[in-house]
Amino acid sequence: MLINCVAYQEGKKLSDIPVEDISEYLKEQDTFVWVALRDPGVDEIEVMKDEFSLHELAIEDAARGHQRPKMEEYGSNIFVVVHIVEMEGDDLKVGQLAVFAGANYVLSVRSDSRQDFLGVRARAEREPHQLGKGAGFVLYALVDAVVDRYFPIVDRLESDLESIEDQIFSQKNGQRANIERLYELKRKALVLRHAVIPLMDAVGRLHGGRVPAVVAETQDYFRDVHDHLFRIAGRLDAVRDTINTAIQVTLSMVAIEENDISKKLASYAAIFAVFTAFAGVWGMNFEFMPELKWKYGYPCALATMALVCGYLYRKFKKAGWL
Repeated sequence: MLINCVAYQEGKKLSDIPVEDISEYLKEQDTFVWVALRDPGVDEIEVMKDEFSLHELAIEDAARGHQRPKMEEYGSNIFVVVHIVEMEGDDLKVGQLAVFAGANYVLSVRSDSRQDFLGVRARAEREPHQLGKGAGFVLYALVDAVVDRYFPIVDRLESDLESIEDQIFSQKNGQRANIERLYELKRKALVLRHAVIPLMDAVGRLHGGRVPAVVAETQDYFRDVHDHLFRIAGRLDAVRDTINTAIQVTLSMVAIEENDISKKLASYAAIFAVFTAFAGVWGMNFEFMPELKWKYGYPCALATMALVCGYLYRKFKKAGWL
């Protein structure tokens, strides 16, 4: 679906233009065209391929979707793929933004995402001196907008992790639920990391050293994006390490709880073993057994068993087993 198709000249908006006129505007001097598509069909992709003379391999990647974040050069043009990561309730959904950038055009193709980039276009149009830098600045603005949306997700992951850590030590039971939440959190962190790490490599090729001509004037901006990605990657590594530690702590606490239960069971088993031992000896009823005919034999036997059991209970209690 076509979202926008606009022509700009010297950083200022000329007008919305029909798709079939794109190739004509591309011939004009100091003019570039910015087109935005969302979940386009095959026919729309083919039209854009003809109007912008795009490489068929890049078109195939944009149409297929679910590509790894990357930056590829096709002659003087570049093709950039970025993952759009967004929260839907408690789950993460991953979409894709594919951007074709040439000397005088930018074509963005958004797939499987509800997030729009109308704010990016409005911001660029408010800064004609920046928009005058052409396709390189638009590419930066789009990638920067995606990266900036990673930060709230990292904040959410860190907040959820802190909440789980508090529950690990406050809950005596239900550690299984904590482990399940930790593994789910680890999965989310891994999803975001898969979007960030490859993009770091791609953005790293857009500043410093030999860079594509399209972004020659915007290297400093991409260096800033790379710095943001580096910070996000560091925070994700810290979250991952903390999750691994939290899982180990949780498993250790489960083992400690099981050991405490085993101690209690062993203590009570030892106490009741006294009853069994005394009852087994005095219950044999041999004819010449001592105290068998004694008047106070039965209460004396019960008292002896109670005293020994009480003594054992006190010892186990003092040792922390009960």
